Amino acid sequence: MENLRRLLFAIFVFALAGLLFSWWRHGREGYGALDLLHGDKPTAAALTPAKGPKIALDELPLMSRLNDEFAKLSAAVLPSVVSITTKTVQPMQLSWHPFYGLIGEREQIVPGLGSGVIVSKEGHVVTNYHVIEGAVVSDIQVTTNDNKKYPALILGFNKERDIALLKIESTRLDFPALSFANSDDAKVGQIVLAVGNPFGLSGTVTQGIISARDRHLSDSQMDYLQTDTVINPGNSGGPLVNIRGEIIGINVAIYRGDATVRAWQGVGLAIPANEAKVVVDSIQAKLKEDAKKMATNLTGRGYLGLEVSSEPVEIDPVWGTSRRGALVTDIGRNSPAEEAGLHPGDVVTKFQGMAFRSPGDLLQIIRTQPPGSEVKLEVIRNNKMGDIIARLGERPDSSP
Repeated sequence: MENLRRLLFAIFVFALAGLLFSWWRHGREGYGALDLLHGDKPTAAALTPAKGPKIALDELPLMSRLNDEFAKLSAAVLPSVVSITTKTVQPMQLSWHPFYGLIGEREQIVPGLGSGVIVSKEGHVVTNYHVIEGAVVSDIQVTTNDNKKYPALILGFNKERDIALLKIESTRLDFPALSFANSDDAKVGQIVLAVGNPFGLSGTVTQGIISARDRHLSDSQMDYLQTDTVINPGNSGGPLVNIRGEIIGINVAIYRGDATVRAWQGVGLAIPANEAKVVVDSIQAKLKEDAKKMATNLTGRGYLGLEVSSEPVEIDPVWGTSRRGALVTDIGRNSPAEEAGLHPGDVVTKFQGMAFRSPGDLLQIIRTQPPGSEVKLEVIRNNKMGDIIARLGERPDSSP
């Protein structure tokens, strides 16, 4: 009898120990010991997804409609916004070496990126002047929203207003274009969209309002529109559009309270559409005048009467601009170049404010200008830089 009691006691102890261990194990895994009384522990595979929206669209008709209209507006303007890539020659960085004296790194071709907006079916593009400033004129490329790439020409610019007009080199006559709104009618609080390519991220749309009007950065600059739309590097030159899909401004800058912060801080600036349109209209008027001159000319090709070296020459980097130029080797007698005051030995570094890749490019650009046009050449002579204004003549048939 005593042995039976000992056996039953041992069985009870082992059973109790097993039960306590089971409770402890389940408690460690987040499942309490008392939960064992309610059934088996749920497995990790159990997942019951939620079904249906929390709020039906017919309960929010205004927000649903607004959502659709923002998407419709974005889809309407995106095809007219382009990405602009350029190449700029970075001047040599000089430093002093204790053994070798003044030395410098080799010049570099630095890519640039900005945005633009198509304003005509023929492919005219408005952007900021600073987007194409210093760019090699033969290396400007426009990428449309459908990812097609085109070379582009600079038709003109206004440095003070920071506006430039480009022309896509294409036979297409169906580019999607946006029209200019009357920016004088812009009111604080109106909804606007900023469209562009911040940090190279194409087809980016941000939404905000016109925060203020008549903002300026200095007393020598025009008034700007202020907006809280997100404008980051790469947005420059892109459009600020109203709810009708019209250009109300050209995005130009981010105002940074802290110069060490490079991201958006809530204050963006845009050139009013009326200011941009004045520049576009003046460039177009000049182009029409030049076209009339070309139509009355037999050859229709500009001529200066200068010869240049076949290879570009290096320029002293202290000028802080492109270190390449075209060396003038000869000047024709009684030629427009002679009348303008050009001399053999001069180095032409820019034509109409724009750099060029090679002397051959310079000659080609001159040929594309209509006779009678007044052009500005940046020239270095006797280690001094200056501008020379020349009037192109009619190119003789025998001229190269």
